[in-house]
Amino acid sequence: MMSLGFLPVMEMMTAVWKNMTILLECMKMLTSWCWLEVFGTRKISSPKIRAPQDPIQIKPISVNYHFTRQCNYKCGFCFHTAKTSFVLPIEEAKKGLAMLKDAGMEKINFSGGEPFLQDRGNFVGKLVEYCKKDLKMPSVSVVSNGSLITEKWFKSYGEYLDILAVSCDSFNEEVNKLIGRGQGKRNHVEKLMKIRQWCCDYNVAFKINSVINRYNVDEDMRKEITMISPIRWKVFQCLIIDGENTGEEALRQAETFVISDEDFKAFLDRHKDIKCLVPESNQQMRDSYLILDEYMRFLDCRNGRKDPSRSLLDVGVENAIKFSGFDEKMFFKRGGKYVWSKADLRLDW
Repeated sequence: MMSLGFLPVMEMMTAVWKNMTILLECMKMLTSWCWLEVFGTRKISSPKIRAPQDPIQIKPISVNYHFTRQCNYKCGFCFHTAKTSFVLPIEEAKKGLAMLKDAGMEKINFSGGEPFLQDRGNFVGKLVEYCKKDLKMPSVSVVSNGSLITEKWFKSYGEYLDILAVSCDSFNEEVNKLIGRGQGKRNHVEKLMKIRQWCCDYNVAFKINSVINRYNVDEDMRKEITMISPIRWKVFQCLIIDGENTGEEALRQAETFVISDEDFKAFLDRHKDIKCLVPESNQQMRDSYLILDEYMRFLDCRNGRKDPSRSLLDVGVENAIKFSGFDEKMFFKRGGKYVWSKADLRLDW
């Protein structure tokens, strides 16, 4: 049995051992400090956790408003199909357009579907007039298949419209029918030529949009485009969008229309001498447009489908546009900003 007199000695030895441990730790720290001092690495930076950055504010310079999805044509490659029949009341649409103008919009493009279906073209006409007359927009344009446009419309609204783009994928009517760009016995190319003349008569810049696909990729359009002489000939590579023209829920199945990058390049090479040609491959096209749907939601196409934001009417332009997936650099790279006001174009027919 340990004597009671031995306990103080044990406590003293324990205390000494603790002090020795502390001393050794101090020497270790001193050695480490000296080592760092000698080799110039005394400042050790731990990984920094960055706070989420505020997204760069996107200025909606050019906006494409697809206010309707309804269309009287059945183009097999269509990537904005008639999934709803909804159209905003015109006053609500005007409210959203004013919000976009306040946020920096300089160009508005009305599209569909077919924009001339709603109220026999008066709906889009009133929006065109509002944007030019009331909002003082530098550029107001419309994209149409042309089938429902009349000279009467030009008489009512032509002075407010800067650019009219008509979709035409072929100058061969049989090819247009194969694509689905036609209705009954109407001749798409003949109507295109009438609209071209009306644009001349009413001082509206004329533009042609063509989607290059399996049915027209070998066509030579140089003669016709040169004769018509549009201010711009937008040439798109057929694009696949999940839920629109591919997939179980899609209203179109466009796989048979798709062409390769090489085929698209061959078409462009054939038409390279056409000065008004503006090519847009799938890569250039997918994320370089600010697209508003019929509910005024921005559509994000980065994942190969159209993911909607909340409506800018509910959350404002700044909050809605954060979810647009818009690639501003690609917008400028593909020539999205150009002379788009007819006052600056100095049209001379």
